[in-house]
Amino acid sequence: MYAIIKSGGKQYRVAEGEFLRVERDILGSADKDKVTFSEVLMIGGDKPKVGAPTVSGASVLATVLRESRGDKIIVFKKKRRKNHTKRKHGHRQNLVEVRIDSIKV
Repeated sequence: MYAIIKSGGKQYRVAEGEFLRVERDILGSADKDKVTFSEVLMIGGDKPKVGAPTVSGASVLATVLRESRGDKIIVFKKKRRKNHTKRKHGHRQNLVEVRIDSIKV
């Protein structure tokens, strides 16, 4: 059995026992041990259920394992004009690694 969940504007396909890295800002404080994803878009398996837009009463339970940061992304802007300067910015996203414990229908 698998589920498609929505977290932070992104959609993830998850199954029980899998590991997933999601954005920490969306989960709030990641100090909690358990996290519940309530926006389940689809549940697949023998009897698939598709939500409109979400499956009512379905949720995915996960355990927080650790916090980390993603790879550095370089943002570089330049225009070939006289009064426009080059701009370089870097960004690293705060992530939380979770283990999917169960999918409840």
